[in-house]
Amino acid sequence: MHALITGGTGLIGTALCKSLLADGHRVTILTRQQDPTLPGGAAAQVWDAKTPEGWAHVVNEVDAVINLAGASLAGHGPLPARWTESRKQVIRQSRLDAGQALVQALDGVTKPPQVLVQASGIGYYGTLKDEPIDEDAPAGTDFLAKLAVDWEASTRPIEDKGVRRVVIRTGAVLSVNGGALPKLLFPYRLFVGGPLGSGRQFMPWIHIADEVNAIRFLIDQSTAQGAFNLCTPHPVTNREFGKVLGRVMKRPSLLPVPAFAMRALFGEVANVVLEGQHAFPKRLQSLGYGFRFPELEPALRDLLSS
Repeated sequence: MHALITGGTGLIGTALCKSLLADGHRVTILTRQQDPTLPGGAAAQVWDAKTPEGWAHVVNEVDAVINLAGASLAGHGPLPARWTESRKQVIRQSRLDAGQALVQALDGVTKPPQVLVQASGIGYYGTLKDEPIDEDAPAGTDFLAKLAVDWEASTRPIEDKGVRRVVIRTGAVLSVNGGALPKLLFPYRLFVGGPLGSGRQFMPWIHIADEVNAIRFLIDQSTAQGAFNLCTPHPVTNREFGKVLGRVMKRPSLLPVPAFAMRALFGEVANVVLEGQHAFPKRLQSLGYGFRFPELEPALRDLLSS
């Protein structure tokens, strides 16, 4: 298989690229960097993440496209970056531009790929407190929900070309190499860890190994189409997450961070961890995917022992 990955230098893209290469597949990464650092064996194709100019021919050569492109929601520092209006515009436009560029590239192909995997997020459902949700739940109305709706829609026209399209609504990806976990580890390393806000909000999470394996599983399943929640079948509350993390790190989890302080420090982005979703991977499990790390403590021990 020859896979084309946008956002291939990010957390998920890098891990997916390494997994595919390890199994003998070809990988081409669309990147804005002129001289990117890529896993050995991966090929780079420069793009502007807005148009198909200069790279559209590559789509004729690939079997699968995985669209992960988009500016980071939380930034790249040890703490989350605030969502200013200009920052939200960058987050939104980077996703829509990449999706539209893929649609335009497919307009001129003679051999379309068999499948396109479109990234999205569990934030699609908005913040529903304790209500259990699966892929049948409607979209929410907050910033992340509206973003996810438009992000998913950006590549929908590809289906008119006969391309099977899979949408992955991913929860918090646990990895020591980036994403949510390093930010969550930071206070525990200083012995000041504890629940965020009430601590009763659910955290839909997934180990990076399961994120990669689930994407590959959905690529290989010819009947897989539409939206899939990529999160553990055993979600935990923020308070439970902190207790398990403290136990694994041998640190206390006693000092709560009040919701008002989180919102004062980080603004709207604080809602991501203060409210959350009680989400389940109903469709993924119905297809027969078996999680390598369904439970939190083994997942954290695996990540923090490596």
